[in-house]
Amino acid sequence: MDVAQINAPPGATHGKSKVMVINTNLQAQGTSTLLMHSSGMLAQSLQRLSSGSKITSPADDSAGLAVSMKLNAQLARINAASNNVGNAISFSQTQDGYLTKVNDALSRMSELAVLSQDVTKQDSDRALYQQEFSALGSYINNVATKDFNGVSLFSAATLNVTTDSEANLFAMSGVNLANATYASAIAGTIDTSANAATALGTVKAAINQLASDRANIGSNMESLAYYNDQLSSLKNNLSAANSRITDVDVAQESTNYAKWNILVQSGTAMLSQANSLPQSVLKLLG
Repeated sequence: MDVAQINAPPGATHGKSKVMVINTNLQAQGTSTLLMHSSGMLAQSLQRLSSGSKITSPADDSAGLAVSMKLNAQLARINAASNNVGNAISFSQTQDGYLTKVNDALSRMSELAVLSQDVTKQDSDRALYQQEFSALGSYINNVATKDFNGVSLFSAATLNVTTDSEANLFAMSGVNLANATYASAIAGTIDTSANAATALGTVKAAINQLASDRANIGSNMESLAYYNDQLSSLKNNLSAANSRITDVDVAQESTNYAKWNILVQSGTAMLSQANSLPQSVLKLLG
């Protein structure tokens, strides 16, 4: 035989022989297998606790990893859409800030048009009113050229804002300060009583148009605010779903770590004992 065997005394195990071997240490092999398993689980627990994630390799949860990857991609798109909506809100707020001053200018122009119709005023007085009237018109013309990061604030173009992770769009209506209504008001004169009466009508029409434009801007901002709230809520919900898939439960994993750490230590001690068992055969050979 290639294995040294020594039989125990007859009857020690009710007719069965107890065999001691030195070539193949089955006890050490079994203990080593269990120790390798415990060491692997301890290493996995350490990785989870140090990374904060319970999926440290695709083998941990292949389906969960696939779902998490898609959720992370969607979350990135939601963040981008949220930035787009936020910038569109800032764009609208900037528009309204300018239009507030345009409203003040048009109100003053209408006031000047009425003052110019005063029968106690002479044309020399009206010329002074006309000077201020023209200056206010020039201010409105200047506002019409303003932009936001290179994008015109007051053109007739409709701006399409990305509102979700699938790039669906919200049409944000434009405000055109160069349209005929505003142009007529700016081009008016109040140097005579008759011209002042005509100018008053065009300025009042411009004020009505401005009221409509500001209402549109208000509607844009309100809609965008709803989209922004929706994106924030969706982001929170998806983050929570992703957390349940990938984030480690530290309390549970700490318990697992303690368990596997104890098993590794006890397994190491038992492997040392198992490796020393064949040495007892030497006593029988002495």
